[in-house]
Amino acid sequence: MASSSISSDPITPSNTKIGWIGTGVMGRSMCGHLIKAGYTVTVFNRTISKAQTLLDMGANLADSPTSVAAQSDVVFTIVGYPSDVRHVLLDPKSGALSGLRQGGVLVDMTTSEPSLAEEIAKAASFKNCFSIDAPVSGGDLGAKNGKLSIFAGGDETTVKRLDPLFSLMGKVNFMGTSGKGQFAKLANQITIASTMLGLVEGLIYAHKAGLDVKKFLEAISTGAAGSKSIDLYGDRILKRDFDPGFYVNHFVKDLGICLNECQRMGLALPGLALAQQLYLSLKAHGEGDLGTQALILALERLNNVSVQPSVS
Repeated sequence: MASSSISSDPITPSNTKIGWIGTGVMGRSMCGHLIKAGYTVTVFNRTISKAQTLLDMGANLADSPTSVAAQSDVVFTIVGYPSDVRHVLLDPKSGALSGLRQGGVLVDMTTSEPSLAEEIAKAASFKNCFSIDAPVSGGDLGAKNGKLSIFAGGDETTVKRLDPLFSLMGKVNFMGTSGKGQFAKLANQITIASTMLGLVEGLIYAHKAGLDVKKFLEAISTGAAGSKSIDLYGDRILKRDFDPGFYVNHFVKDLGICLNECQRMGLALPGLALAQQLYLSLKAHGEGDLGTQALILALERLNNVSVQPSVS
C-alpha cells in the first residue's frame, strides 16, 4: 500500500488530468465520455488513426505511455493482451509507471491475468503510486452509452475517489484487493461463454424445427431465457452482423486465462472448456476479428445449416 495519497479534493476536470492508453472499439468510446465531461486528456495508441476521433474532440497526443503518465494524475489503459498491459505499464523505458508522479493512479481496464494485476499494484506501491484493476463488461454498446459494468480491485478508498471518472463510463463494483477485479471479470466471461452457446444452439434448434427465428427470439426474450446476450446480439445474429462489439480473438484470450486459472485452482468447468474450443474453431477459420456473436458460424458448420430469418 502506497504511503502517499491522491489529493483529498474531489476529482473534477479542473484538478485532475487524465491519461488514456488504448483507443480501440471500447477505449475510444470510454475515453470520449471523459473528454465530453471536460477533462484534459492525453492519449497514446500504437495506431494513431484509431485515436483520431479523440484528437478531434480535443485530446492531446503523446508519443509513449511514459509521456502520457508524465502529463497525468490518473492513467487508464485498455489494450489487447496481458503482454500489452505489461509493456505499456511496466516497461522500464517506455512504460507508464516510469513517468507517473508520486500519488498518481494507474487504472487497467483490460481483461488480464489476476497475478499481473497484483504485480502492477506492488510495483506502483513501491513508487508511492496506486494501481486499480478495473476490467469492464457491456461490449461496444455499453461503452458508447456509458453503461458498462466495471469490476474494481485494489485499495477501496482509491476506487471510491475515482468514482466521478468511473460513473461517466458505467457502474463501478468494488470486488476486493488487487486482482479481484480481474477474477470477477473472468467469472463474468465464463458466464457469458455458456450463455452465448445456449443462445446460438437455441436459434439453430428453432431454425431446424421450422420456426420463424425472429418470432422465436422475440417470444423468449421476455421469458426466463431472456438475457443481455439476446438483447445485445440476437438481432445482430439474425442480420448476419458479425462486426465486433468484442473480438473473438480477445474472447479466446480471456477464456484461455480462465482455463489456466482453473487448472491452478483445481477447478473443472466443462462448459467453459467447450465454449473455448468452439471459439478456437472460429479462429482456425480465420474469423478471429469477428464479434463473439459469430459463434453461430461454428454451430452452423457442425450441423450444415444456415440460420436465416423468414422473409415476411
